[in-house]
Amino acid sequence: MKIGLLVAPNEHSANPAELARAAEALGFESLWLPDHSVMPVHVATPLPETRPGEGGIPEFYYHMCDPLVAMAMAAAVTTRLMVATGVLLVPERNPLLVANELATLDRLSGGRVLLGVGAGWLREESEILGADFAHRWTQTREYVAAMRELWTKDEASFDGRYVKFPPVRCYPKPARKGGPPVLIGSKDKNALRWVARWGDGWCPIFLTPSQLKDESANCARSAPWPAATSRGWTSRSCGASCAASAPKYRRAWGSTPAPGRIALSS
Repeated sequence: MKIGLLVAPNEHSANPAELARAAEALGFESLWLPDHSVMPVHVATPLPETRPGEGGIPEFYYHMCDPLVAMAMAAAVTTRLMVATGVLLVPERNPLLVANELATLDRLSGGRVLLGVGAGWLREESEILGADFAHRWTQTREYVAAMRELWTKDEASFDGRYVKFPPVRCYPKPARKGGPPVLIGSKDKNALRWVARWGDGWCPIFLTPSQLKDESANCARSAPWPAATSRGWTSRSCGASCAASAPKYRRAWGSTPAPGRIALSS
């Protein structure tokens, strides 16, 4: 079992470098950081998985540090700790810039980046940042495909619905062949199918142990898994959190059928 920490550093907390040093010294495997670049003041969208009338957005959502900057700080002061997005809201960012940022971080950290991806749940935030909210997972998949082109080809081009670019060069390449593993952060009914088709793993939240067991079986049934992919990644991973058995557990991913990584929320 590999244990990680899911934290949301802000201007009042310990900085990510201090957190990373402590986490590595204590034997944690990974540090996971969430993503909310800007938060609208006035929203109608409720917080997911809350009862009617109780979906107000907690104050800490308005104070999150940028995860990529925080991950760079964490990687710079550690040697073994994996640094991860938990999760990066992919359709709210420019995929060419993110591809370069992640590749640079993976290269300079010696291949220690894990890319948890999400599509966003807050419509007002997504629309401010240019995402197609109604089709945000289609947009996410396309952005990830474009990033993989940039990570794996000397001269990459892409012609999609949401992103188009002529042949370009994007360096450095990630340390890991194919780029950082992409872990899909969703409990959508299609999430495991997405994992099987274009992801490298799964990083849902708020699952009970019994749900974990059931979803792990579903993950295995989402085959055929490729024995090897063009990205060179052969993981058959899925994950969950154990919120019912221990409220501190919030995010995980591991090898089918049993969880291999659990991240504890702060």
